[in-house]
Amino acid sequence: MNSRSVASRPNEDVMADMAGAVYSTGAAAAGSAGVIDVLILEDSRFDAELLGEALSAALPHAQTRAVRDERDFVAALAERSPSLILSDYELPGFSGAEALEIARRMAPETPFIFVSGVIGEDNAVELLKRGATDYVSKGRLARLPVVLDRALKEAADRRAKRVAESQLQAANEAYREAESRRLALMELGDRIRDIDAPAEIAYVASAMLGERLGVDRAGYGLVDKAAETISIDRDWTAPGVASLAGLLRFRDYGSYIEDLLRGATVAFADARLDPRTRDNADALVALTARAVVNMPLTERGGLVGLLYLNHGQVREWTQDELDFVRETGDRVRSAIARREAQIELQAFAESLERQVEERAAELESAREQLRQSQKLEAVGQLTGGLAHDFNNLLAAISGSLELMRRRAIDGQPAELERYIGVAQGAVKRAAALTHRLLAFSRRQTLEPKPLNANRLVSDMEELLRRTLGPEIELERVAAVGLWNVHADPSQLENALLNLCINARDAMPEGGKLVIETGNRWVDARTAKERDMPMGQYVSLTVSDNGVGMTSEVVARAFDPFFTTKPIGMGTGLGLSMIYGFAKQSGGQVRIYSEPGTGTSVSIYLPRHDAQEEAASEPVEAPLAPRAHQGDTVLVVDDEPALRMIIVEVMRGLGYATLEAGDGAGALRILQSPRQRIDLLVSDVGLPGGMNGRQVADAARTARPGLKVLFITGYAENAVLSHGHLDPGMHVMTKPFEMDVLARRVKELIESR
Repeated sequence: MNSRSVASRPNEDVMADMAGAVYSTGAAAAGSAGVIDVLILEDSRFDAELLGEALSAALPHAQTRAVRDERDFVAALAERSPSLILSDYELPGFSGAEALEIARRMAPETPFIFVSGVIGEDNAVELLKRGATDYVSKGRLARLPVVLDRALKEAADRRAKRVAESQLQAANEAYREAESRRLALMELGDRIRDIDAPAEIAYVASAMLGERLGVDRAGYGLVDKAAETISIDRDWTAPGVASLAGLLRFRDYGSYIEDLLRGATVAFADARLDPRTRDNADALVALTARAVVNMPLTERGGLVGLLYLNHGQVREWTQDELDFVRETGDRVRSAIARREAQIELQAFAESLERQVEERAAELESAREQLRQSQKLEAVGQLTGGLAHDFNNLLAAISGSLELMRRRAIDGQPAELERYIGVAQGAVKRAAALTHRLLAFSRRQTLEPKPLNANRLVSDMEELLRRTLGPEIELERVAAVGLWNVHADPSQLENALLNLCINARDAMPEGGKLVIETGNRWVDARTAKERDMPMGQYVSLTVSDNGVGMTSEVVARAFDPFFTTKPIGMGTGLGLSMIYGFAKQSGGQVRIYSEPGTGTSVSIYLPRHDAQEEAASEPVEAPLAPRAHQGDTVLVVDDEPALRMIIVEVMRGLGYATLEAGDGAGALRILQSPRQRIDLLVSDVGLPGGMNGRQVADAARTARPGLKVLFITGYAENAVLSHGHLDPGMHVMTKPFEMDVLARRVKELIESR
C-alpha cells in the first residue's frame, strides 16, 4: 500500500461504517433494478479493491471498471460513458486534474468524484471550480454513500432538465408553427372573402401553400370521376417550373385514383418507391412531381376537386403539413361552394324576376322567395363584415404586440409608444363594435341611475333642435310632478335621439314633432294588451305628423334589419336597439301610427322612488391617481392575464392588492377578520358555481357596506339583478383603459 492508501483502520471497520450510512443511494437515480456503470481510476490495487467493496455496499447494482493510467482511462471512456467516475488525485505520470479535463471532454455529463488521501482543501476547492462533482478522503470512506447518492441524483436531475428543456423547445417550435399557420389561414380567409372567381380563389390558396411549404408546384383542379381526369385552370409554380394547366388523366401517372375516389389523401415521398406509382415514376419525375400530396375535396360524399402539391426531389411530408393542407383545402372548397351558391342564387333571383314578368298568378310567391333570399344575404353580409372587422382589429393588435416585442429585444424603445397607440386604438374600435352588437342583441351593459325624464329632455333640447333642422317645429309637453325612473341616462338619450331622427325622416316636407312625458298607471287589462307588467310607469313619447305606417309595417317595425328607408339610408337596427334597451330596463315600447296621419312611439319605464343625483361639474381627472397608505383592493377574475394586469396596475399605484381566481378563493380572503379590504373588484362570470354577484352578497354579510366594482365582458343581466344594484355596487364594461379603472377605484374608495 502506498502513501495514499487507507491505513488508519482495518477494512472491516470502514465497511461497517459505510454499511450504516447507506440509505437509498442510486435507487432514486437509477431504479432498484438499474445497472450503474462506475469507472475507477486508481493505481493502487489495494485501494481499488477497497473502493470496489465500498461501492458494492453502497450501490448493490453497480458495475465497476478499474483502470490505472491515462491510456486505459481514455480507452475506457471511449468504449462507453460511465454513470460515475471515481479518481485518485496523484497518479504515476498522470494527475487527477488531467483526468478531470479528459473526462470533461469525453464524458461531460458524468459525475467526477475524487477519492484521495492527500488532496488538500485548497486543491479540492480548485478542482470543484474546474468541474469536479465532489471529493472524499480515503480516511473517511463512510461519507462515500452520501456523496454517491447526491451525485447520481444531481446527474439524473440534469438529464431530466435537459429532456424537459428539449421537449419545451420542441413544443414552443410546434406552437409557433401552428400559430403561424393559423394566422396564414386567417389571412387567406380575408383575402378570398371578396374574390368572385372560383379559379382565383383556388390560385390564391395554392400560392399560399406553395410559398409556405417550399414546394415546386401547388394547385387545384376539378375531378371528373367517370372519366378519371382532372381539369386544372391555373396553378402556382416556383421559378423555372412548368404549369400543369389543362386536362390530365390520372391513370397516366399511377393507380392512386382508386384511393382518391375513396376520399383518402395520397401522399408519397418518392414516386420511384411508392407501389402505386413506381411503374409510372418517369412520367411523374418529368412533371417535377417526384414527391406528391393529392388532397381530395369532397361534397355530399363524392370527390369533386383535388388540392395538390408537387416537388421535384424526394421529400417526406409531415402530419402537420398534411393537416395544414387539409385545412386549406376545406377553406378553398367552402369558399368556392359559397361563391357557386351565390352565383346560383343570383341566377335563381334573375329567373324569378323573369317568371314574374311571364306569370303574374305567381307574382306574390316569387316576391316572398326573393325577400327571404335577400334577408339571408343581409345576415351573411353582417356576419361576414363583423368577422372581417374583428380579424382586422385582431391583426392590428397582434402586429403591434409583435413589433413591440421585437423593438424591446433589439433595445429600441423609442417606437414602443406608437405601437402601443395603434393597439389601444384597435381595442377601442373593437369595444365600440362589441357594444353595438350587444345593444342589438339586448345584452348591453347598463348602468342605471335615478333620473327625471323632464330634465333629460330639457338638457337635450338644443341638440335636438339642431338635429331636426328649421323645417321641423319642436314642441315639449312636460308632465307636472313627473316620477323618476331607474335607467341608463346615455342609453335613454340615444333612444330619444333615434326616435326624433326617425320622426324627422318621416316628415321630408317639414312638420311638427312633439316630445311628451307623463305618469301612467297600467292596469291588468292594459298590461296584457301592451305585454308588460301592471304597475306605475313613466312614458316618454315622440309624435310626428308625417307619412305614418301601415299596420303591416308597424307589426314588423321592431324586427332586426327591417327598414322602410332606401338602401344605404338605414340599417333597420334602431328600433330594435330601443326595444332591447326598454326591455332590459323593465319597460316596453309601443308604436301607434296611421298612414298619412303620423306616428307616435312611446317608451314606458317603471317608476323609481329614489331621488335623482345632483349633477356635478366635470373636472379633469388626474392620470392614474395613487392610493392612500393602507388602501386595500381585492381583485377577483378567472382570466389570469387580465387579473395579473389589474393587480400590477393597482400595486403600482400604491394599493395593497389581493387576488383570487374564483369565488371560493375570494371568500377565504374576505372571511379573514383581520384582513383590511376597502374595495372588491370582481368579474361577474366566475367558475366553480359562484358568480361575482354571489361573492359580493356573501362578502357583505361579513363586511356590511363593502364597496363593490363589477367588471364584465357583457351584460349578465340576470346575475346583476337586471341592472338593479344595491348601494355601493357599481359596474364597468370590458375592455377598459387602466387609467379609467384607476380613477374609478380611487373614486369609490374615497366616496362616503
